[in-house]
Amino acid sequence: MTKHITQKRVDAKQPFSLTSAAFFENPYPFYDHLRSIGPLYKGSLLKNRGWYVTGYEEALAILKDTRFQNRIPLPQTTKKYEFLKNIQNNMMVYKNQPDHKRLRFLVSKAFTPKMAEKYRPCIVETANDLLNGVQNKMDVVSDFAFPLASLVIAKILGVPAEDRYLFREWSIILLQTIDFTRSRKELHKGNDKIIKLIDYFRVLIKKRKQNPRNDLISMLIKEEDKVSEEELLSTCILLLIAGHETTVNLISNSIFALINHPDQFRKLKENPSLTERAVEEFLRFESPTQMIARYASEDIEINKNIIEKGEQVYILLGAVNRDPQKFIAPNRLDITRKSNYHLAFGHGVHFCLGASLARMEAQMAIHTLMHRITDLQLDAAELQWRNLMGFRSLEKLPITFQNMESC
Repeated sequence: MTKHITQKRVDAKQPFSLTSAAFFENPYPFYDHLRSIGPLYKGSLLKNRGWYVTGYEEALAILKDTRFQNRIPLPQTTKKYEFLKNIQNNMMVYKNQPDHKRLRFLVSKAFTPKMAEKYRPCIVETANDLLNGVQNKMDVVSDFAFPLASLVIAKILGVPAEDRYLFREWSIILLQTIDFTRSRKELHKGNDKIIKLIDYFRVLIKKRKQNPRNDLISMLIKEEDKVSEEELLSTCILLLIAGHETTVNLISNSIFALINHPDQFRKLKENPSLTERAVEEFLRFESPTQMIARYASEDIEINKNIIEKGEQVYILLGAVNRDPQKFIAPNRLDITRKSNYHLAFGHGVHFCLGASLARMEAQMAIHTLMHRITDLQLDAAELQWRNLMGFRSLEKLPITFQNMESC
């Protein structure tokens, strides 16, 4: 494995922009520059003024504090994107207590570590099947990470396996509608796509009412006295997107990090027992979710700063997970790093529900790939990152290899 990509150096002292091409390619110099001003920075880096959090301890304090609440990315008064707004209103991720606790309790039954463990054989089998289907080259994103993650979430939800290839198109469009880079055109596309998704899941829910199965949709239907039909639809759509999108990015970002750090690649190849620790380091080093937002429900003091009621707070997880006050040599990839208390999955009551499953999928995917491919190389002069501010997501990750071991 010899070919790798060196990320371009960025002059972070130039006018700061979270929507520039340089930022999308390599946001970390910008994060470092912002942190040098202070771990909490009040400004207008986005359309709306708010607080930008790059310090680990500050982020942890905010995520623990339920006075910092969630709200949907769209204005409640919007009429143009009515279907999109209504679905977001009923998504668990944007709800606050007590509705968030009620929905999370019901959905969490399908995402416990014990339940995730049940999918291990399926994940390994699928990873091997996907590798058996390629010869000498593949795109890690579309040929490996996406079909693996989408099949798993399809099984959990109860979506027919043949429909899972629709997920990518749906998630790309809808993910753009919740990112701060969204345009009116993308919001219109998202609103139109939501209408189709609502129709799709209404048909599927009707089928499961008539013929229940051992899946999450059937389970939630049984809880109809605790979950409204609108919440059921929104939960299906949320899990369809979030249930595989960040896992696709985690797997792809991890492989990219290994390609770009041959010493770490060799270390993991020689010692597969490091896989679990390596995945935690990939989560820290190239966090799939780069930013999450909250707003203050009252005046709150954080690190001697008063965040006033109604003010927006943007937690830059990609920066937080490289805070030198928390991590030694934070910009260095080290798959042997110990005590890796990253916040890639958030913290507190909104800690990512699918964390155990995402970890397992990434561990099994990376272990299988490393075990079977002996001379992996990057097959591109440069890579394109998607123009997303809140997520770290490659468009493609083409690789070549000469030898593949049998499974």
